[in-house]
Amino acid sequence: MSITAASVRHLPANGYRRLRWRNGLGWTREIHAASVSDDGGDDWDWRLSIAEIEADGPYSAFPGVEREQVLLSGEGLVLDFGQGGERLLEPPHGRQRFGGGDALLARLHAGRVEVFNLMWRPAKVAAQLWHRPLVDSMLLFVDPGSTWAVHVMAGQAMLDGGRVLPLLERGDSALLEAREGRERHLLEGSGDLLLVRVEPVAQ
Repeated sequence: MSITAASVRHLPANGYRRLRWRNGLGWTREIHAASVSDDGGDDWDWRLSIAEIEADGPYSAFPGVEREQVLLSGEGLVLDFGQGGERLLEPPHGRQRFGGGDALLARLHAGRVEVFNLMWRPAKVAAQLWHRPLVDSMLLFVDPGSTWAVHVMAGQAMLDGGRVLPLLERGDSALLEAREGRERHLLEGSGDLLLVRVEPVAQ
C-alpha cells in the first residue's frame, strides 16, 4: 500500500503557534486545529495544544467541549473543581478528562508545568487518547474518515521508514489520514508517544 505526502503531515515543535488563552491568563502552543464542517467558519471541532502554566489561576471556559489533559513536564498540577472536588495530574504523565465548560482553578504543585491538551466537540467528533511506550516498532491502522495524531513525548520515532516524513523528535507531532481505503503506518524508535484518534460523528 503506497503512502503519500497527502496522507501524512509533519508538525514540528518549532512550528506550533503560540497563542494567549481565551481568558488571557496564560499561553498555549497550538499543535493543530480542525473542523469537519463545510460552513467555512473559524471555530474548530477538535484541537491539540500544549498549555504553559506558570501560575495558579482559572482555566478558560469552553462550553460544549470535552477536554483531556496529560502532564508533559513539571512536578504536578491540581485541578480544583470547587464543590466537584480536586483531581491531580501527577508526574510523570498523569491525565484527566473533564468538561470544557466546568469552572475550575489550576494550582501548581511546585513550579511551572506543561500539559498536552486534547479538546473536541462531542456533537461533531469522537476522540480518544492513549499514552503508549514505543519499543522497537508498532503499527497504526487508519480508516477512511478518521485522523490519527502522533505526539512524541520522549525519545524519537520514525514513520514508515522515513520515506515521507523526517525523524520525529521530542515535542514533534504527525497527522495521519486515509485517502483511499485503510492505510497502515509503521512507527519505529524508542520513547513515549501520545496517540489521538478523531472520527466524525454521524449527523
